Amino acid sequence: MPGGRLTQQERQRIALGLADGLAYAEIARRLDRPTSTVTREVMRNGGPTAYRADAAHRATERRARRHGQTAPRDPGTPAQPHGRDAEAVRAYEELLTAVFMGSGLPRMTARVLVCLYTTDAGTLTASELVQRLQVSPATVSKAIAFLESQGLVRRERDERRRERYVVDDDVMYQSTMASARATAHLGETARQGVGVLGPGTPAATRLENIARFVDFVSESIARAAEQAREILHAKPGAAPDGTTGTSAEHVRP
Repeated sequence: MPGGRLTQQERQRIALGLADGLAYAEIARRLDRPTSTVTREVMRNGGPTAYRADAAHRATERRARRHGQTAPRDPGTPAQPHGRDAEAVRAYEELLTAVFMGSGLPRMTARVLVCLYTTDAGTLTASELVQRLQVSPATVSKAIAFLESQGLVRRERDERRRERYVVDDDVMYQSTMASARATAHLGETARQGVGVLGPGTPAATRLENIARFVDFVSESIARAAEQAREILHAKPGAAPDGTTGTSAEHVRP
């Protein structure tokens, strides 16, 4: 399997594959590259609809020159905790950023979320995010505001009265419930259209079917989230027979 950076010819083949509607995995197979390499390449250069091979190649060359001018980035930077491979961590962060972008997050918002997800503490201040990402405080503030509106992060004050942004085990539950509420609101709005357009008309019937579908989906999501929170986030405890286990184990048939 070839290693190193993508060549300009490979980028052109990626662009052709995207134009033909090929999946990332198929493009990667044809290039004999990991799927993650293609995913990361596309998402950091405009996404599948805006990817341009020449522009992506020029952008990569500019990044390489910047890295060469500033490397080592900070000789005083401490080693990665837990013996982690710094390069592997960086590559993973880029991959996770690409995945979040693929789900609809703007690039900077995705980068902020990745920073929070991959820190052991699960919490960072605005100044720490600014330092890590080398962006302005306003950029971080805008990204945090969006993530908070989606239930993906929360704010709290530490002992020094600094505002901290937090992700924890409960954040995906809160985000899922927020999504369920938004879906339910869509159902309510669709049902309002039935009276406006006239019950029994084709348009009203369509909206009623949408409302029923959305109601079912939102209720199912909320119910599954509640069950997952109760089971998967259970703390270890003593089983009735005196052994140690989790609540999840107790509910299994």
